[in-house]
Amino acid sequence: MARFETGGAQLMQMGASGNPAILLELGLMYATGRGGELDLVTAHKWFNLAVYRGCEAARAHRENLATEMSKSQIARAQRAAREWITNH
Repeated sequence: MARFETGGAQLMQMGASGNPAILLELGLMYATGRGGELDLVTAHKWFNLAVYRGCEAARAHRENLATEMSKSQIARAQRAAREWITNH
């Protein structure tokens, strides 16, 4: 797996391309709080999108993260992922 050594804002711009490796990296960034605040809902969203774009490695991260989240948090992450798909 590629690791991207770049800032969060630049990675977010790259994520708009829909590249599954970048989407996975964004999920990892938010899941760990690397470069900012820990955000499980946003991390789950990025993992969802990475899986949607064909990154199977993101599936395990998403499932593991979901065990730490409430049903409403998961629902928010899923809505955010659907919105992202609609806009990109």
